[in-house]
Amino acid sequence: MTEIPGSDVASWERNRLREEVLDDIDEEIELELDDVRLGSDSDRGTPDFRRTYFRELLTLQGELVKLQDWVKETGHRLVVICEGRDAAGKGGVIKRITQRLNPRICRVAALPAPNDRERTQWYFQRYVTHLPAAGEIVLFDRSWYNRAGVERVMNFCTDDEYEEFFRSVPEFERMLVRSGIQIVKYWFSISDDEQEMRFRARMEDPLKQWKLSPMDLESRRRWESYTLAKEIMLERSNIDEAPWWIVPADDKKKARLNCISHLLSQVPYHDVSKPEVRLPERVFSPDYIRQPVPETMIVPQTY
Repeated sequence: MTEIPGSDVASWERNRLREEVLDDIDEEIELELDDVRLGSDSDRGTPDFRRTYFRELLTLQGELVKLQDWVKETGHRLVVICEGRDAAGKGGVIKRITQRLNPRICRVAALPAPNDRERTQWYFQRYVTHLPAAGEIVLFDRSWYNRAGVERVMNFCTDDEYEEFFRSVPEFERMLVRSGIQIVKYWFSISDDEQEMRFRARMEDPLKQWKLSPMDLESRRRWESYTLAKEIMLERSNIDEAPWWIVPADDKKKARLNCISHLLSQVPYHDVSKPEVRLPERVFSPDYIRQPVPETMIVPQTY
């Protein structure tokens, strides 16, 4: 970790843990801010970045809704790949992208480890079934690049399988692009110190301890191996048809805003005209009598 005077270490760690707690609180606040405006344009110069963050996030999410409408209208097919180290903030960005969108149009593919049958398939086979149809967006929370990262570092694949992946993946992605699927690939970059702090925060938080798997802990020990694997992956799979984009992610809030803003810039969407929505009149039937609900079926009013 970065050297800090001994007397300040405990205070620094408490402040960082407090920031993690505040971030969790902010996540809940975001869900309640659909129609709330946080200040005027004159507030943009204030040091309170949380205010700016909420305002910008809601603005960007409004643009994501427009993008969703355009995707549905035009039949566009969009794949967004999110890769990065453990605790780099991939899930947080994905959550903010999907938060206001229709899950029938925008969905997340987060595949578990392959089972015995899947290990005998063509490597890309289990990912192909999750690709979007016309008018759909799919975000991969980790993707076929597992082979270039965790499988390589943890020796879950052979050298031949690893080399075959890099021979195949450029052509696989070019094939998808030729078929009309747009691919946007993000690598979330986090520093050694920041990852350690986020891991420590998860260890302290009972609501987040489930996020710490044995594989995550092992990744700390193999930091340099993951760095080398990442560098090789970016070099050997960065193609014109589907280039890699790096998201600096030590600041989670800024990473979310920057990534969403960049994603919007990669898709040629525009406002889609929609028919005016009219609420029909309620139909009342004089013969209808509403039946009482048995008390035993009512959820206890604890709050």
